[in-house]
Amino acid sequence: MTSNANQYTWAGRFSEPVSDLVKRYTASVDFDRRMWRQDIRGSLAHARMLARQNIIGAQDLADIERGMAQVGAEIERGEFTWSLDLEDVHLNIEKRLTALIGDAGKRLHTGRSRNDQVATDIRLYLRDAIDDIQMLLKAFRSALVDLAEKEAATPMPGFTHLQVAQPVTFGHHMLAYFEMFGRDAERFADTRKRVNRLPLGAAALAGTTYPIDRAFVAAELGFEGVCENSLDAVSDRDFAIEFTAACALLMMHISRLSEELVLWMSPRVGFIQIADRFCTGSSIMPQKKNPDVPELARGKTGRVYGQLMSLLTLMKSQPLAYNKDNQEDKEPLFDAVDTVTDTLRIFADMAGGITVRADNMRAALTQGFATATDLADYLVKKGLPFRDAHEAVGLAVKAAEAKGVDLPQLTLDELRAFCPQVGDDVFAVLTVDGSLAARNHIGGTAPQQVKAAISRARTQLAG
Repeated sequence: MTSNANQYTWAGRFSEPVSDLVKRYTASVDFDRRMWRQDIRGSLAHARMLARQNIIGAQDLADIERGMAQVGAEIERGEFTWSLDLEDVHLNIEKRLTALIGDAGKRLHTGRSRNDQVATDIRLYLRDAIDDIQMLLKAFRSALVDLAEKEAATPMPGFTHLQVAQPVTFGHHMLAYFEMFGRDAERFADTRKRVNRLPLGAAALAGTTYPIDRAFVAAELGFEGVCENSLDAVSDRDFAIEFTAACALLMMHISRLSEELVLWMSPRVGFIQIADRFCTGSSIMPQKKNPDVPELARGKTGRVYGQLMSLLTLMKSQPLAYNKDNQEDKEPLFDAVDTVTDTLRIFADMAGGITVRADNMRAALTQGFATATDLADYLVKKGLPFRDAHEAVGLAVKAAEAKGVDLPQLTLDELRAFCPQVGDDVFAVLTVDGSLAARNHIGGTAPQQVKAAISRARTQLAG
């Protein structure tokens, strides 16, 4: 046997070795070795199935289990030598296993291909990643609820078009993000169902002639079912695209929150302070405290969007079945996983480091005529048609603006000039606290409703 054949598992067909440049170009071990745990887990399940079906002997299985335990320990200790010549995580592990246990290691690949092996490893890896993300999402959502509870009755301007619209509470505002991230959690849970199907057994593309038991392997690995078509099992990466799409939506919500944190922290707004450990200073301006974490999160959102587009583009022109293009699925996927998990971990901590400047928030409510809608509703309840009430309040706002005051600072006579139905009780309506309390229905911003929503949120998190 030639030295080339000794180096490569597929070398029998070839008359010359792969060039060094091609080796580097085609190798994936530098990035796919992070799936070593999943690769070993899948290989052990496959080996147990082979022994159960009498395709390999009991001693072979025992040797494989012993050898894999040693390989895993070597990797854990950082003693494992990863070889570019062996292309990927799968061949590196198999080569070391064979060096440790001999022919039993060579029999491990019976009835499978790297095509269905890598598809299985990626699904196992993604399943683990989704479970981690779900735990981090829960921690982050819990931190948002804690912050909402502290500020359940703290008034702040609610904005549309970035213009003061109506009073809300800061707690209500935080619970809006709790809802958004809850839907993100649902999307990951739904994606996990489609990730959690076993490709192993599809072999290269057509299945195998060996009497394998795919259901046994699926049960060993905790899969809910098997991929029903061998061609589809090894070739499609729609589950990875779906996962990355869920990541992109999550990061979009992160980016929206980040944008608000950046705006709120600006001294010109001054609604919040973010703990110093999440900020940096300026190299030239001593007074600066920059909200680097939320700013960078906005940027990293674009990064995840890019990974989604990479994966969509990767798949769009591939004929069945497996193509080498699919090797390019891992780096975008891994990057999306890393970005989302790091972001969630930091944001869960950062939420606890937000200090609300309630006085500034309340002061901001004196600008922009935040209770104008309340006045319109008041007039409707006095019998005025809404459109007429809308016009009357618009005239009142114009008059207040000309005087340089807010609506509550207009006199009763001034308000009656726009609508005779206005009574002494109008000023209770025009207060911020009155405006909040009046929206006392499920989903509303009344402090009572915010506290009820917090209670429901905690029940949900505990479930």
